[in-house]
Amino acid sequence: MKIGNVEIENSLALGPMAGVTDLPFRLLCKEQGCGILYSEMVSAKAILYKNKNTDVLLNIDEREHPVGIQLFGSDPDIMAEIGSRVAEGNCDFIDINMGCPVPKIVNNHEGSYLLTQPKLVEEILTKMVKAINKPVTVKTRKGFKDGESQAVEIAKIAESCGVAAVAVHGRTREQYYGGKADWDIIKAVKEAVKIPVIGNGDIFSPQDAKAMKEYTGCDGLMVGRAARGNPWIFKEINEYLKTGIVPEKPSAEEVKNMILKHASMLIEYKGEYTAVREMRKHIAWYTQGLPHSAELRRRCNEIVSWESLKEVIESRL
Repeated sequence: MKIGNVEIENSLALGPMAGVTDLPFRLLCKEQGCGILYSEMVSAKAILYKNKNTDVLLNIDEREHPVGIQLFGSDPDIMAEIGSRVAEGNCDFIDINMGCPVPKIVNNHEGSYLLTQPKLVEEILTKMVKAINKPVTVKTRKGFKDGESQAVEIAKIAESCGVAAVAVHGRTREQYYGGKADWDIIKAVKEAVKIPVIGNGDIFSPQDAKAMKEYTGCDGLMVGRAARGNPWIFKEINEYLKTGIVPEKPSAEEVKNMILKHASMLIEYKGEYTAVREMRKHIAWYTQGLPHSAELRRRCNEIVSWESLKEVIESRL
């Protein structure tokens, strides 16, 4: 698969997730066999107005390629200007968020709200593709409201504007992350456009990944929530697609080592105070389903230092 002029050897993608897919987590997923990475979504307006909180979101490591920066916004000129500026960095492509369902984003006429505005989408994409010297991609949803479906229309507009690839989450904005993802819409988008289509929604296992690929014919597979606390899922999917064998789940020892590695990388990246507090949610995801995990999570909510984190994890796992 190719995204514009970018060769994609492994079309397994880590879905962009705010507060989750920061640089350390992306690197862990890359080590486990993830082929395409995306930054957390970044506001084009926040970059324009030099909000210092955006700097950390734009950091790219040499080990990440191919990797895209995901921008969100609804002003065509700002999106084009900021997209062009960001593309001067060392990312491989610029992705546009047209799927975020969060009320504060939607109420600001951004994210999945754009599904209801095809003319505005066309203007944004036309200006961005013209201004940006790297491939432009789009991440979208099935539709805005339940019973609606705008994904095919948006994908066709994207292709006609010169967008290089489209990722489709098979849920409406109204569904958020509940209910079942509609793989038929991913299949419909794949049949409607010639650019690469990346399928997203309800890939929780290697078997799910194979089933989506076979059912929809999509070019790439995007894993989102199932990767939280489980970077191994990429290794498992790759192995299953190649051999048909489902690998064993990581042992408690492997989980422990991954948590400690993740924590140390996060501390190096964000400092001890912020990192140990952010690790609380990651530890909850890593340990879900393990024996005594409820007590472990309770203890982890009290950790305030690397030493206390290490002590809790090493004594409980």
